[in-house]
Amino acid sequence: MTQSYGNPRTLRSDIVFAFALVLAGYLVWLIRDVLVLLYVSALFAVALTPLVRTISALHIGRWQPFKGSAIFLLLLVMASAVTLFGFLALPPVIRDLQEFGREMPARLPGLLEKLKHIPFAENLDTDELSSRLQDSVSGAATFLLMSIKGWASAVFDVAMGFILTIYFILEGDHAYQWFLSFFPPERRERLDTTLRRAEIRMGKWLLGQGSLMLILGVTSTVVFLSLHVRYAYALGVLTGFLNIIPVLGAAASIALALLVAAIDSWGRVAWIAIFYVVYLQIENSILIPRIMKKSVDLPGLAILVALVLGSELAGVLGAMVSVPTAVLVTVLLDEYFVHKDAV
Repeated sequence: MTQSYGNPRTLRSDIVFAFALVLAGYLVWLIRDVLVLLYVSALFAVALTPLVRTISALHIGRWQPFKGSAIFLLLLVMASAVTLFGFLALPPVIRDLQEFGREMPARLPGLLEKLKHIPFAENLDTDELSSRLQDSVSGAATFLLMSIKGWASAVFDVAMGFILTIYFILEGDHAYQWFLSFFPPERRERLDTTLRRAEIRMGKWLLGQGSLMLILGVTSTVVFLSLHVRYAYALGVLTGFLNIIPVLGAAASIALALLVAAIDSWGRVAWIAIFYVVYLQIENSILIPRIMKKSVDLPGLAILVALVLGSELAGVLGAMVSVPTAVLVTVLLDEYFVHKDAV
């Protein structure tokens, strides 16, 4: 009787594979933050690459910028925008914070008296609130010192993400070909075509989203300046920037603008509320259908689900890249899993 050794070998291979899979999953869990940073950087590189190619295709006389100089020009524009923002927006905020810190003990009773006249705030215990505010101010320095490490880590992550994005733009083609080499040649062409189709849609998303952010930021700044709202430039830029996060970004910027306007006048609060109501109607009925519908082509439910999943998995970064990730997943599902009826 001949004994078969196939089953023991197969069982042993399955056990080794299972252990290797568990070990790989554990390693992925340990470096999950690094993988998220790599993914976000690669995604922004994919979205920014068409812009870099457009700049590279420009002709200025006889000079045509190559990819490196195109990235440099893009960085120069970004640095100029940040510098302009720092000169126009930050000084009033810093000045008022310093003044508030010096005058808070004397102005606190008046602020609490105004608080009593706000609807639904008559029953607040102002003495307890005053005590808590003073304790919060006294503990602000301690909290700031404790959070320095966290801020330093966040700044380091932003800097590394920025550098990785540049390297992905410069050497992304090599990394992309290396990634495709893991797949059999007969499947490689189909995957390449699918991913390039997703790249085009994500590039269109960046262009559309950037247009919406610019429109909202400029119109908000003009409205804030005309109403003489405090920190008009800072609020306008923040309103436009937060628009990159679907739903939550707009809600946060509206709440912040209303809160700042409430410091000086309830009339300004009313006008800002009217502006946002009118703008949201125009955006939802005119701007989004014309700018974003053809580029993203995702239903509202899919965007909301992607937003919830992205924010849960990676916080603010996950929310920012939730829509392009949903575009990528949708293109892959449409190519490999959706069965289209034959025409």
